[in-house]
Amino acid sequence: QEQLVESGGGSVQTGGSLRLSCTAPGFLSNNCGMDWYRQAPGKQREWVSSISTHGATAYTDPVKGRFTISQDKDTDTVHLEMSSLEPDDTAVYFCETSRAFSVDVRRCKELFGGGQGTQVTVSS
Repeated sequence: QEQLVESGGGSVQTGGSLRLSCTAPGFLSNNCGMDWYRQAPGKQREWVSSISTHGATAYTDPVKGRFTISQDKDTDTVHLEMSSLEPDDTAVYFCETSRAFSVDVRRCKELFGGGQGTQVTVSS
């Protein structure tokens, strides 16, 4: 099983920007869609955004207009561009195969495991 790998986290001040990336060889070419989740200390995991291999996207309301999800099929990478960051965005961000946006969820889950997460910290 190939593991998804996140990168791009870091520490920024309120209003700053970060770009997260998640990649695994063959992920997009296997028609797997991707979800981004986040989990803040002491809080439940929260869905953030999704993208299908056809480019359909979805966002949770708190990030609409500030986050943009996109994909690069040449590198099998999904990016999450985050701007106008707020302290409430502070969390560990994870990527995984999307149940709703993958053509064959079971196959994608068999081929690709979830990532270890990347920390995003936004200070006021």
